[in-house]
Amino acid sequence: MSVIRINGRSIHYTDTLQGDVALVFSHGLLMDRSMFDAQVEALREHYRVITWDQRGHGQAGPNREPFSLWDSADDLAALLDHLDIPQAVLVGMSQGGYVSLRAALRYPEKVQALVLIATQAGLDAPGQQQLYAQLLDAWMNYSLTDALAQTVAGFILGDDPALAAPWISKWKALDTTTLALNFKALAERDDLLPQLARLQQPALVIWGDADRAISQDKAQQLKAGLAHSQFSSVAGAAHAVNMTHAERVNADIRRFLSEAVT
Repeated sequence: MSVIRINGRSIHYTDTLQGDVALVFSHGLLMDRSMFDAQVEALREHYRVITWDQRGHGQAGPNREPFSLWDSADDLAALLDHLDIPQAVLVGMSQGGYVSLRAALRYPEKVQALVLIATQAGLDAPGQQQLYAQLLDAWMNYSLTDALAQTVAGFILGDDPALAAPWISKWKALDTTTLALNFKALAERDDLLPQLARLQQPALVIWGDADRAISQDKAQQLKAGLAHSQFSSVAGAAHAVNMTHAERVNADIRRFLSEAVT
């Protein structure tokens, strides 16, 4: 793990260093770069694989300043510059997909291709927004109780207590101000659907059919808006499909890269 200063803050990242094609993985809300451990191990033999902790997540530490997902996209672009990578494949899961799309829109020359996992370009439905607000309110006012932790874990990771346990420990240690600002950045993001036609890079959209956060309509809407895209549906997969069904996702990414990246 390495640390650099980018845009006035410390960015923690890992870099396998070897490989002509760079893959940069951006994690989801409440997660950190370690959620891609299975992808790093599967892909590092043939690609340069980079993971990083976004603002307010992982080892980035507490955050006291409001920010937007466009700010996180700027962080991602600055990380590429620091590593002297002129162009990379951006791989984003959920919030990481939101960040990757914004980076591709603002810095298209830096993006070779996109892999978008359990994510969307539009906004959450009102009912979904209300659910997130209720979860945050309960967490902020009553701390992360065991019952609430299981609800959050089920939403992201499905029904796997062993997979959930280390993440619940991390969530219980979260600073509440940082937590609120992370949710705020997600809730106040803009709608990118009208801008998707600008993206001409090859793209792969991966979605699990047991995902309670991203509906099939939202995932298909993202795929339809991207000019050169493929879609992969993973049976039985929860939101963090790259963790719950790592072998299938790794195979999809390998196949896509072999076709789309030369």
